[in-house]
Amino acid sequence: MGKDLYEEYDSVKELYSKASDLLNFDLADLSFNGPIEKLTQTSVTQPAIFTHSYALTMILLDNGCKPGFSAGHSLGEYSAFVAADSMEYLDALRVVNVRANAMQKACDENPGTMAAVIGLDLDTLEDLCNSLSNGGSVQVANLNSPSQLVISGTLDAVHEVMTAAKERGAKIVKELNVSGAFHSSLMKSAVEELNGSLRSTNISAPSFPVYSNFTALPLSDPDEIMNSLSMQITNPVKWYPSILNMITDGVTTFIEVGPGKVLQGLIKRIDKELIATGIDSLDDLKELLN
Repeated sequence: MGKDLYEEYDSVKELYSKASDLLNFDLADLSFNGPIEKLTQTSVTQPAIFTHSYALTMILLDNGCKPGFSAGHSLGEYSAFVAADSMEYLDALRVVNVRANAMQKACDENPGTMAAVIGLDLDTLEDLCNSLSNGGSVQVANLNSPSQLVISGTLDAVHEVMTAAKERGAKIVKELNVSGAFHSSLMKSAVEELNGSLRSTNISAPSFPVYSNFTALPLSDPDEIMNSLSMQITNPVKWYPSILNMITDGVTTFIEVGPGKVLQGLIKRIDKELIATGIDSLDDLKELLN
């Protein structure tokens, strides 16, 4: 992840060097070589994805490619605000590092899981979560598209809702390979540490609209941005409501910046008429710049 950019651009080498100094581990080595067991721990995954995404963003901006609007899914919200000059990269990385470690600690203290549910509407799934908890805790965590939702919570409660969702006619119900119950009340212990880091970070008004996971609306006030970044830890990622609001505001073309193609697929699920592409490699980047 990011190795081709690292080998091509001195600015990316410098970026990874600064990140490694801040994080106190060799981010480049872990990102390029693994082991996968270490790289998929959320305390490593988050700074690795964030740095890779910013490396691509930095090159795009250096080449005059400035977005008109931005949004990020969960961790990606930090990339969205950095792209809009609302936070400096290293300041945001410090917050991401605190966020990642606090969430890892919450995962260890409060074991949980997540599951994707395809083919049930939001109201039905929320009703199941509210009525079937098996003494535990479960809630809708990601509103990815109108037909693709994710639940999060304690193991027994999630498994109970998974069974009920299948019985109610969900087309696909699949437990996710994640290290914890993200965007649920089980992450509550991470909020206080994150808040302390956010309060000590310089946040300014974005240079273009950035849509919040928590509100699905563009935010410009620094205090509202800080609150949104805090609230998204224990609340649902309102992805498709954000995209619908962006469409209403005139967006027709979306470019996913960072590893993978998941968001491009979700965009197409939300509206097949939209143009959705992405860059996560040097070849993608060169093709877009050309």
